[in-house]
Amino acid sequence: MANEMLDDAVRSLRDSGVRMTPQRHAILEYLTTGHTHPTADDIYRALEHRFPNMSVATVYNNLRVFREKGIVEEMNYGDASSRFDFVTTRHYHMICEGCGKIVDFNYPVLDDVETVAAHLTGFKVDRHRLEVYGTCPECQSNVQ
Repeated sequence: MANEMLDDAVRSLRDSGVRMTPQRHAILEYLTTGHTHPTADDIYRALEHRFPNMSVATVYNNLRVFREKGIVEEMNYGDASSRFDFVTTRHYHMICEGCGKIVDFNYPVLDDVETVAAHLTGFKVDRHRLEVYGTCPECQSNVQ
């Protein structure tokens, strides 16, 4: 599944005129292999041994390109660092207020919220985002 997602992302980027460098490929690979919602620093630290000349700025610049092409979503949740989410399907985020862990979940009924919002307000809806905050099971265990 991860290889298929990686291949689709590479093909999409190439089709839109983005040149695939080894660094870009490595960043995409990192994002598609289960590393959910990393910061640019997380990605940099994970890849710096493979690319000693790569800087954090290089990671940020590539993530910006991926965001502009719709491959990743940049998430800002009030802390200092943006987190990046590889875009696969529409989903929502559960965020632990204790440790900052972010878990994806899907609730298809919420897909109708855009239609309802447009109907009730007359707006043309472009997108929506939902975050639910709480305490993850690990943090709950640490409190007890």
